[in-house]
Amino acid sequence: MTCQREIITRVLLKKFFIYILFFVGILFNFGLNTVFASKSDKNIPKPLSSIQPDSQVVKGVVKQGDTASSLLNKYLPLKTIYEISRRSSDVFSLTHIRKGQPYKIVLQENNLVGFEYEINKEARLVVQKENGIFSINQAPIEYDVALEVVSSTITSSLFEAVRKSGEKSKLAWKLSDIFAWDIDFIRDIQPGDQFRVLVEKRYRDGKLSGYGNIQAAFFTNNGTLFKAFLHKNSKGASGYYDEKGNSLQKAFLKAPLAFSRITSKFTKKRLHPIFKVYRPHPGVDYAAPKGTPIKTVGDGVIAEIGYNKGMGNYINIRHYNGYTTGYNHMCKFAKGMKKNKSVLQGEVIGYVGMTGYATGPHLDFRMKKNGKLLDPLKHKVPAANPVKPGEMELFLARTIDLSAIILTAQKPVSSDKKST
Repeated sequence: MTCQREIITRVLLKKFFIYILFFVGILFNFGLNTVFASKSDKNIPKPLSSIQPDSQVVKGVVKQGDTASSLLNKYLPLKTIYEISRRSSDVFSLTHIRKGQPYKIVLQENNLVGFEYEINKEARLVVQKENGIFSINQAPIEYDVALEVVSSTITSSLFEAVRKSGEKSKLAWKLSDIFAWDIDFIRDIQPGDQFRVLVEKRYRDGKLSGYGNIQAAFFTNNGTLFKAFLHKNSKGASGYYDEKGNSLQKAFLKAPLAFSRITSKFTKKRLHPIFKVYRPHPGVDYAAPKGTPIKTVGDGVIAEIGYNKGMGNYINIRHYNGYTTGYNHMCKFAKGMKKNKSVLQGEVIGYVGMTGYATGPHLDFRMKKNGKLLDPLKHKVPAANPVKPGEMELFLARTIDLSAIILTAQKPVSSDKKST
């Protein structure tokens, strides 16, 4: 009987401990859920800017050696910081915060209720506490956007004209990308060329922070007027077209570098700068500073990538309809470049250098069709598809409106005038 009572007692004690552990588990999970929002929580937290006016906002910029722990440990226990870091990995890993990026911490009665980190110019990480629960989300960075006309007359280069008009060099790159199929900004630009651009300018706190889309652009090059209008088709794809609806995009860009100079053209007889003998030069040499980005002129697949004694670091790309292009003497390849990788027109594949037989930093660019060498400066390639007939009426109406805005803006300002 005594033995039986001992067995019953042990069973009851065992059940008691099981119940204790069960309830502890429930309480532990409940505690976590009161601190962190569930991943399935569909409630999007309010932006930090909407937090109550009595809040204290601490702003800063990530410095060398800063981590999430070093930024937050003054306001949160270490275990809470680790849990935030773990849960944010699906949105943005806090281990990836980097030097120079802005952040802000929001406090109420010395308690942290919000943390915001700018991931890049488009997105920010928002950690926010409401009703005892932390939510972790990614949100777009808010800009004030104004549609403005920028115009100038070129005296030396597009880059210089844009800078003298008071704008950032990024606008020159965006403009050159639009007309890259029709204008070679290395050899076609002439003093007196003009441009007018209707562009989205993005502001933060009253300061220019960058550019959105160029909605329309007029570029007069050596007396010829080129027009470009942004159009989004029924499938959501955007591109630039002339006033008749013809696509500006073609199979190949006119040049693999945006700004440089040609030092040697396609020729059957050229004095080699190193060997001092005459031999054919079946390509075009573009001189540019070491490290200048090199873009593939068309969509394709990397057929060869490597190094040889003559060409140094080189990439050969296979395109459609039997075309291939070659890029030689690079100082290095762009990250991720490898054989059989697909690349898109305008994608950076490497950087200007002087590896192999070279007397200075430059790109040796070559083009073939079905194995036959072509002169890249003279070869003409077909354009992409025009605006669809069913979309033409809307497209033409929009070009009229955008043209009116550009043409009624102030006259182009000469690029030799200083901006105020």
